[in-house]
Amino acid sequence: MVIPHLYSTFAKKIRMPKLLPTFRLVALLEGVSYILLLFIATPVKYLANDPQYVKLLGMPHGILFIAYVVMAVLISKDMQWNNRTLWIVLIASIIPFGTFYIDKKYLKTINA
Repeated sequence: MVIPHLYSTFAKKIRMPKLLPTFRLVALLEGVSYILLLFIATPVKYLANDPQYVKLLGMPHGILFIAYVVMAVLISKDMQWNNRTLWIVLIASIIPFGTFYIDKKYLKTINA
């Protein structure tokens, strides 16, 4: 029978990795925390001599950054990313607004 075979092939292609929704959330939070750290907390630290916001945002951003990197490596096989794509996803984490680009380009292609 051709139909069950086609269905199983199709189902495998659209199978969503279990960690994808969590990874998308971590990517969003990591991106927001990075932007807040770069464009709000750091200027306040140096212009107003108030390091409070950097101290407040630094640790959560660090945890989210590490979670983003670990989860990207973990889901790369399920997402069938080659090494180049994985490197793009990883490098985007150190570029402002990079995680938003990754979500739109690589993660939103699957209905999550």
